[in-house]
Amino acid sequence: MSNKKRLSDKVLTIRLPAVELERLETYCDLNKRTKTDVIRELIRKIRVPSPSES
Repeated sequence: MSNKKRLSDKVLTIRLPAVELERLETYCDLNKRTKTDVIRELIRKIRVPSPSES
């Protein structure tokens, strides 16, 4: 992916307790991944029921 922002990209700022940020950073270091990449993957794994499943 290029460094140019897509028009559809949005910025999300979150606050984390120090222990959670350290956990994320340690995971990222061990797996050679960015925090953004890890968080995007976790968001994609969220399953939202369709209206017919409610």
